[in-house]
Amino acid sequence: MPLPASLQLYPVPPTVEEYRQLRVLAGLSPKSLEAATLGLPNTVFGVSIRDGERLVAMGRLVGDRGCFLQVVDIAVVPDRQGQGLGKAVMGALDVWLRANAVGAYVSLIADGQAHRLYAQFGFAQTAPKSVGMAKVVG
Repeated sequence: MPLPASLQLYPVPPTVEEYRQLRVLAGLSPKSLEAATLGLPNTVFGVSIRDGERLVAMGRLVGDRGCFLQVVDIAVVPDRQGQGLGKAVMGALDVWLRANAVGAYVSLIADGQAHRLYAQFGFAQTAPKSVGMAKVVG
């Protein structure tokens, strides 16, 4: 599904402040200024979708660039959810992966029903063979 004419996808992650704001708006956990300032420059590949200057969607790949990558920060502002923006973000990330990371193990954590979106790009649940685990340091 193509993006509406008013929207543009850019192959760059958002600014630190935009990133922090969109995470909260989209219902993801907040990130501190320090964490985002340190983390965003280490993005392997990221995309931003904008409506003019306004950031409306984003997604990033992080990892070692060869063996392992992780899809993170897939987020869409609430008033644009359900319009295919998450699919557009994943599509751009998938194109990059196919061109630059053949053979890499790519993982993600799917919240709620997001697994349906990720399945469209070849992601499959790993349980019971392996189970994702997480820890927030602090």
